[in-house]
Amino acid sequence: MGDIKGFLKIARKGNQYRPVCERIRDFKEVGKILPPEQSQEQASRCMDCSTPFCHSACPIGNYIPEWNDYMFRGNWKEAVELLESTNGLPEITGRLCPAPCEHACVLGLNDDAVCVRENELAIAEFGFGNGLIKPKNVSKRTKKKVAIVGSGPAGLSCASQLNQAGHRVIVFERSLMPGGILRYGIPDFKLEKEIIDRRINIFKKEGVEFKTNINVGVDYPVKKLLKDFDAVCLAGGAALPRDIKIEGRDATGIYFAMEYLIQANKRLSKELNPIDKLIDARGKKVVVIGGGDTGADCVGTANRQGASCITQIEVLPQPAGCRTEAYPWPAYPLLLKTTSSHEEGAERLWTVLTKSFIQKGGRLKGISCVRVEFNRIQGQACSVMKEIPGSEFEIDADLAIIAIGFLQPEHSGLLKEINVEFDERGNVKTNGSYMTSVKKVFSAGDMRRGQSLVVWAISEGRSAAYFIDQYLMGSSSLPLI
Repeated sequence: MGDIKGFLKIARKGNQYRPVCERIRDFKEVGKILPPEQSQEQASRCMDCSTPFCHSACPIGNYIPEWNDYMFRGNWKEAVELLESTNGLPEITGRLCPAPCEHACVLGLNDDAVCVRENELAIAEFGFGNGLIKPKNVSKRTKKKVAIVGSGPAGLSCASQLNQAGHRVIVFERSLMPGGILRYGIPDFKLEKEIIDRRINIFKKEGVEFKTNINVGVDYPVKKLLKDFDAVCLAGGAALPRDIKIEGRDATGIYFAMEYLIQANKRLSKELNPIDKLIDARGKKVVVIGGGDTGADCVGTANRQGASCITQIEVLPQPAGCRTEAYPWPAYPLLLKTTSSHEEGAERLWTVLTKSFIQKGGRLKGISCVRVEFNRIQGQACSVMKEIPGSEFEIDADLAIIAIGFLQPEHSGLLKEINVEFDERGNVKTNGSYMTSVKKVFSAGDMRRGQSLVVWAISEGRSAAYFIDQYLMGSSSLPLI
């Protein structure tokens, strides 16, 4: 701990954004990284607690107090090395992670928590900018080949670890470019694609091979996959969206969030193929159904496309602005989250249930809604939702985007052909060593765990790599948290 009174002298300075009037006109990253000197000041607020609860909340076990101390003292090289020892994608989590570690920060008991995520990003970007993050040499190669199917955060993390263990790793991606949901599901204003390319180029120089535009199970037979590789890791994510099956759902102008975001990303990168249905919010009244982060990404994208107005509706009640008795420290609390996209303009409505889509001539014209309330019934653990009589209302809409989460991975194609078992939620079932019901076939990330955070995907990929290495070699020196 460099300054025992740092948290008393320095106030938290977290997310810094470009002005709304400027950023709304482009898809460039909205966040600004603090200068190294200010980041070091923020690092001084870390108290080096005797029991750092931030560790318990971090799925990848980041050495948070330690690299904050290195950073404060100006030992950037050591900070970078320690950060990369648990996380191969810190420049990604530093931008996208909701930072459960901060909610478990001991300082948060009576003050603003340490801005861990911003400090992590500052270390990563300092490392790239000063040549501290570069390809690592693999001193010894085994004769084992591993296929990773899917190049999202779980697949990339698994591939990187197995490559460092000396195996030949080939990552298959069905899209044109690697990155999975990081490239196609996250808007550029949160994660510019040059950031992904920079890291993937390092992986390539370290020895990881990428084969894109190949849909394994369709373009690449499963029999060949199992014959050519000593182990396989399925890391294709959970891509099946949750739908709203109500009257008017067949109207033109209703899309899933990922349909919308993927197309917007492809338009921006000029990867989009000629298509008949262009999903464009320009001049339209947009309604985003779902109050989570994916819905917020749709809000930010629609604003940049020039929507005339945007309404985001959520069936659940508006969360509290600060901790309640239901979420005591250090538990991760359900709090009201106002993102950079919300700051750019959108009306947010809570406890609103979508009843039907209103159409005219086959096109969406509005959404019929009703207010709801949640009441606790004696003897039942969960609250029961009830419609409020007389609270019906309509929202004008030319474009509706459904952003209410995902159900499970796609079962058709690869998973059906490889014949893995599924759990009760429809995710790929594995044992404690991440192996599926099919010998030498493993799984990690949302495909195995279900829809979750990017930091959990990274944790899953690294853990799967350990067990795959152990399966191939009898033991493993890879880290396992």
